[in-house]
Amino acid sequence: MSTSNVIEIRDLHKSYGALEVLKGVDITAPRGHVVALIGSSGSGKSTLLRCCNLLEDSQQGEVLFEGEPVRWTGTGQARRPADRAQVTRIRTNLSMVFQQFNLWAHLTVLQNVMEAPVHVLGRPKAEVEAAARKYLDRVGIGDKADAWPAQLSGGQQQRAAIARALCMEPKAMLFDEPTSALDPELEQEVVRVIKSLADEGRTMVLVTHDMKMAADCADHVIFLHKGLIEEEGPPEQLFGQPRSERLRQFLSATMPKDAAG
Repeated sequence: MSTSNVIEIRDLHKSYGALEVLKGVDITAPRGHVVALIGSSGSGKSTLLRCCNLLEDSQQGEVLFEGEPVRWTGTGQARRPADRAQVTRIRTNLSMVFQQFNLWAHLTVLQNVMEAPVHVLGRPKAEVEAAARKYLDRVGIGDKADAWPAQLSGGQQQRAAIARALCMEPKAMLFDEPTSALDPELEQEVVRVIKSLADEGRTMVLVTHDMKMAADCADHVIFLHKGLIEEEGPPEQLFGQPRSERLRQFLSATMPKDAAG
């Protein structure tokens, strides 16, 4: 079984009761590549990302991490991962950055970044502090290490959340609409960080409403429509020569005029 793919999903189906959100989706995130998921609200993008990280249980299909399939028990709505230790191990290697920053208000920025590596991974505190300061510098807020989250702008809080994800030293990073809670000026701070991470060759899966960021950062773009992949390919193909009428309609409504084509 090849391990050149960090994440692989095959024929994934996900329902909430009678509502079928994902109807048989295949995605692959090769090592060192950035995969962007785009599509209108309700298309299944965030659900797919949460299934990647095993935050959601799917009813059918395979989820593989570095070639290792997730083991399941039960079927349909009763299907659950069979091995909780496997789930924990996979999750600690897939750091997720959410739309809302989810920083702990009672901890300083530095403490937020250190918390999981120390208490979840059991790494030495001094080693983690050095890494945390390095990653805070990396995202441009090293001077905010001793600040409280409430003292930071939204863009700074999201960059702290990215530093926290990086400090887990993950095999891949998952971003769920990381800029949609920010105003345009603060959004660009975060986009620059994500773009620089992409340039480093980090493996990332990115759910975004920002077509320019998808075009600039991604190696492969997937357009989801009503729980299915409508079209996928390299960004220059999807954004420059879309084949699907649904994708053309979507891009005409969402693409910045200076980024189209």
